[in-house]
Amino acid sequence: MSSPVLLCALRGVDAFPALGAALEGWARGRGRLSTGDSLPQALMALTPEVTFRQAILFFTEAELVTGKARFHCSSSPQLGGHTKLTQICFSPLVAESWRCRAESLFSFLQAGAQVLCTVLLIKPGVWSRGLPRILRDLHLQKFSVVGMKHLELEAAAASALVPGEVQQVAAVEAHCTYLTSGTALVLCLQRPNAVKKLMDLLGPEDPQLAQALDPSLWRAQYGTSTVHNGFYGSRSYAMAVRDVKLFFPEGLCCAQCQTGQEQEV
Repeated sequence: MSSPVLLCALRGVDAFPALGAALEGWARGRGRLSTGDSLPQALMALTPEVTFRQAILFFTEAELVTGKARFHCSSSPQLGGHTKLTQICFSPLVAESWRCRAESLFSFLQAGAQVLCTVLLIKPGVWSRGLPRILRDLHLQKFSVVGMKHLELEAAAASALVPGEVQQVAAVEAHCTYLTSGTALVLCLQRPNAVKKLMDLLGPEDPQLAQALDPSLWRAQYGTSTVHNGFYGSRSYAMAVRDVKLFFPEGLCCAQCQTGQEQEV
């Protein structure tokens, strides 16, 4: 009997390039090992189509649901046509929610990108001079505006928008002072894969880095520093849900999508 293998079904933003980069680093590490050491070899699917075909070989419809991490150890006997699967399931939930039972990742693979909501905050001094062009660009990128309000941020709301990598007290205070210095415009945007598409449009937090990458990025066009960089955008779907509830507690002017209903947006 051959040695068992570990089969993992992974899900994440930019999953293919992220996993490819991780495996490339793994391969470099193997080359630095002495002849007596070894690292296991790893293979990955390279396209969504191949992923789907391979996933249905080893996982059932009921097994691939969100909220769980599942690992399958497979051992293939040298003789015979059967494969034995040993399943290990890790779940952070005490009891499965309705979403966990009903949502299948096979369905996601077949359905494609979901319509999601995300939040864009145009910082003080930017929206008053650049709003027509910003709205035009959003339309060209197939975003729908389903919520809009201008407001003066309170200190607590401003601190929630400071990037997580900003740790120094003085830097946090600089961000909060700027965000509360005038009126900001908050937009709730909707489209398939909205969170990532907005992040791709904004570019890095540092306008100089954004300028070096692509001068058409919004922070390259409207920003002058990491504090005065023009925009805040929800970085993840979890943050987008938090931001929608924070800025639009009264609801949105759009038909609720499945993900919005599940998150009680």
